[in-house]
Amino acid sequence: MVTKTVDFLYDFGSPNAYLIHKTLPDLAARFGATVTYQPILLGGVFKATNNQSPMQAFGGVQGKLQYHMRETQRFIKRHNLTFHMNPHFPVMTIGVMRGAIYAQGKEWETKYISAVFDAMWVHGQKMDDPAVIGDVLSENGLPASKIMEATQDQSVKQGLIKATSAAVGRGIFGSPTMFVGDEMFFGKETLPEIEEALGAA
Repeated sequence: MVTKTVDFLYDFGSPNAYLIHKTLPDLAARFGATVTYQPILLGGVFKATNNQSPMQAFGGVQGKLQYHMRETQRFIKRHNLTFHMNPHFPVMTIGVMRGAIYAQGKEWETKYISAVFDAMWVHGQKMDDPAVIGDVLSENGLPASKIMEATQDQSVKQGLIKATSAAVGRGIFGSPTMFVGDEMFFGKETLPEIEEALGAA
């Protein structure tokens, strides 16, 4: 039996990526599927695709951002989630995304991902401050020193660049982006379509 997978391309700096992180694994599990977390640097994706964050793209559109926030609140209520807009937003995530590259395949990868997402979108911490990052990792029982050192390793830096370039090559333009096979889904609003795709797989 072939195991179904959902590729989840994420950047910790995206609030919608956090919301997918909190909902997609349970959805996938209902269909016997697994979620593979694939780190990217959203700023690099934006640069490569000439895209912008919603705050930049729609900041001048009357009512657009207010509706976006209302829709997010409905999503949070529907899925019974805890979420707080990070007071330091936008946060430069290159350090923690390099950490995510280093974490890949390690036994504590899942713990790392959850710790950083929660620090960003539950506790509102400034996750581009090395001291704050180190404290968060230590408090969550992660090898903080090794992770912080690895973020300065050239192979890890290149790993994030390659992962971001590969993601753009797959056609992504933002985060959260998910793939079921070759079919791409963008944004938390596509969860019903992902559910349908997994059911048909």
